[in-house]
Amino acid sequence: MENWYLPITIIPGIGLLILSTSNLMVSISNEIDTLINSENKLEEIIHKKLTQLKLLNRTMVLFYIAISCLVVAALLRGINTKLDIVWDIAIYVIIILGIIILLIGLLSLIQYSYSAVSIRQDQFLIKFDKK
Repeated sequence: MENWYLPITIIPGIGLLILSTSNLMVSISNEIDTLINSENKLEEIIHKKLTQLKLLNRTMVLFYIAISCLVVAALLRGINTKLDIVWDIAIYVIIILGIIILLIGLLSLIQYSYSAVSIRQDQFLIKFDKK
């Protein structure tokens, strides 16, 4: 891996994922606030939305850890290039770890997506007294 900056090239994409995930968190927080302050308190829906919020929070943490791994790998590779210190295996392990953590975060977003549809269906059924 002669190009030490390659791990850094993934970071803008992860940044966009963090941005969209934080927007989702704000949206869910507002929905929870609205549900809590509404006349008909839907405790089951509020509980599910709180679970979603926790899931998104964990996803954000995973994304931040992934970015940290990639930055550390790039930094080590840059130092390695300038000082002729051989850390190749450690660098590859850190990059792979960062990518695995990123993938776990993406799987969490997929789980969030499925639960969001399920909650919407529950809200629809409750609204029309079909549940």
